[in-house]
Amino acid sequence: MIGGDAAGMSAASQARRLKSAEDLEIVAFERGHFTSFSACGIPYWVGGDVPDRDQLIARTAEEHRARDIDLRMRTEVVEIDVAGGRVRARAVDSGDEYWTSYDKLVIATGARPIRPDMPGFDAPGVHGVQTLDDGQALIDTLTRTRGRRAVVVGAGYIGVEMAEALINRGYEVTVVNRGSEPMSTLDPDMGRLVHEAMEGLGITMVDAAEVTKILTGEDGRVRAVATEDTEYPADVVVLGIGVRPETTLAKAAGLPLGDHGGLLTDLAMRVRGHENIWAGGDCVEVLDLVSGRERHIALGTHANKHGQVIGTNAAGGYATFPGVVGTAVSKVCDLEIARTGLREKDAHRAGLQYVTATIESTSRAGYYPDASAMTVKMLAERRTGRLLGVQIVGREGAGKRVDIAAVALTAGMTVEQMTSLDLGYAPPFSPVWDPVLVAARKAAKAVNAGTS
Repeated sequence: MIGGDAAGMSAASQARRLKSAEDLEIVAFERGHFTSFSACGIPYWVGGDVPDRDQLIARTAEEHRARDIDLRMRTEVVEIDVAGGRVRARAVDSGDEYWTSYDKLVIATGARPIRPDMPGFDAPGVHGVQTLDDGQALIDTLTRTRGRRAVVVGAGYIGVEMAEALINRGYEVTVVNRGSEPMSTLDPDMGRLVHEAMEGLGITMVDAAEVTKILTGEDGRVRAVATEDTEYPADVVVLGIGVRPETTLAKAAGLPLGDHGGLLTDLAMRVRGHENIWAGGDCVEVLDLVSGRERHIALGTHANKHGQVIGTNAAGGYATFPGVVGTAVSKVCDLEIARTGLREKDAHRAGLQYVTATIESTSRAGYYPDASAMTVKMLAERRTGRLLGVQIVGREGAGKRVDIAAVALTAGMTVEQMTSLDLGYAPPFSPVWDPVLVAARKAAKAVNAGTS
């Protein structure tokens, strides 16, 4: 196993459940200090919602070793010899190198944060948030820094979640985003709602701005973030620009990569063209069940499922990972943001003709206390009415409603069929017509109007 986090150690654990140490030797390499940790939880640890770092660790190295998994921490694989069936590993601290042979190889190298090749991005006070070490380094900086001005570069999931974490720590937060609106995983009209809500929370939003460099003071520490037009003072900078598949090893070994730079696998998560090599987690591309195309989605939910499939197959069993519909949910303070399926530009790129429907509703019956507003946008295929995608922005009770649409997408339902879904109802939980079903009704009318 190359990689000791979600996909790699899920695969190792599943394989060990199926095969004893006498039947299957498992060796896992992890270059970091921690294994099986929740990277998704780092913003909430930084923000104080999770008080202790160790709460983010699902299983320690010692716990894995107690299950007869030879887990070698602080050890980085630097070369894969496919023809020879071996990997070359290097001890991070000593630099010592050695070769280890394999009968079956699992690549779970994850993703790497995007760090622009611009002046100042390596200056003290500039932080990424990919690992627990990154999170601790940021917390240390926030604790030491006297100033209270923070700039977040990027407005995707990590960007908005880190904006919340910094707000919770009492910082004045500016988010600088190169896109026209925050959350490029949404359509721009829904991203505008996120922009307005974040400004309402006291966050300064700067859209359509390209960061050109990080400016430093006489002490070498960050002092501002510069765009083409202006500067934004900063005592700390957090990068939330996104990630790319970490496939440097795989590429050097001649393994097949997709358009997004991720490894290509079959339904069993076996690397295409290689009988005894599997790959999973953030380093692979997966099938989008809605568009039929390969895409890269870095989420722990997928990584753990990949690991279960890989572990089963590597231990001689049989399992498959059919694909994804692209479901994700996030929040910034009390604002919930969710999406699944295709955006308008995704549908257009796939050659699909579609209709859209956008509605405003509430999380509970309007007369029930604390009912909160939400906006739901739905895409449906023009001729067939097949659901293509849903986006939701709202307050408490909004985000997880996207799961209704995720199930409908996986089942290939039409928006007309969705209107008859037997969802739970009581005034504390929903209006008589759930907001997702209201959007489905409006989308069905648009489909019928276009086909009549």
